[in-house]
Amino acid sequence: MSNGFAYTGKVETPIPLLEFREATVFRGERPVLDAVSLSIARGEHTVILGPNGCGKSTLIKTITRECYPRYGLNGAPVRILGRDDWNVFELRALLGIVSNDLMQSCTRDFTGREVILSGFFSSVGVWPHHVLTPAMDRRADEVLELLEIPHLAGRYVSEMSSGEARRVLIGRALAHDPQALVLDEPCASLDLHAMHELREVLRKLARSGVTILLVTHHLPDIIPEIGRVILLKDGRVFRDGPKEQVLAADALSALFRTPVEVLHHDGYYHLL
Repeated sequence: MSNGFAYTGKVETPIPLLEFREATVFRGERPVLDAVSLSIARGEHTVILGPNGCGKSTLIKTITRECYPRYGLNGAPVRILGRDDWNVFELRALLGIVSNDLMQSCTRDFTGREVILSGFFSSVGVWPHHVLTPAMDRRADEVLELLEIPHLAGRYVSEMSSGEARRVLIGRALAHDPQALVLDEPCASLDLHAMHELREVLRKLARSGVTILLVTHHLPDIIPEIGRVILLKDGRVFRDGPKEQVLAADALSALFRTPVEVLHHDGYYHLL
């Protein structure tokens, strides 16, 4: 488990970062995720793309154990790093989550450094009962440098722009040096300049070895380093494959239920 491989008796095979096996999640009487099956490897930068209401947020909450799928005939429908019995706090140290819900919780009078350090405690901000160590302080310095935001260390999040606050929140997710960074609509509410800066940060992280799992409805969020696209429609996997094949006009027209054309330029895709 510790080295990410499973011994089969003949060869060692990598354990997937994430597995969904006919996972179905209900909200009330309606299935929001309907028999979703997919497997994502560590190091496989992937995007889940779909319109509003297709089940993207529920998929994220299923990964973070906020939503629980029904068990099927084949055992646990969701496995993370080969396991299905995670303690939530243990899991948070392995998957760095960046969501808009969390962003709203962080807009308080905490400094950028405090928000990053709070990632060690799965809290929002650092509180008197939290015990900081020199190693935590060093890691916070590393993250600030990695994200090119040392100037935000002492600034209150409530005084930051949306783009600055989003980068600090990514820093919080990176505090534990997680196996993967899971981003839910990371560019929501950002202006064009902030979007560009954030995408450059994500590209840097992807190249540094952090696995990127991006959930969005916006094509330009898909940075060039992402190679796999999973289209989610009405709670089901609609298409899944290499980016160049999946981001085609016919598939996206069917996904968004409107005729579209696709422009590919400098590694990014845009709808026309």
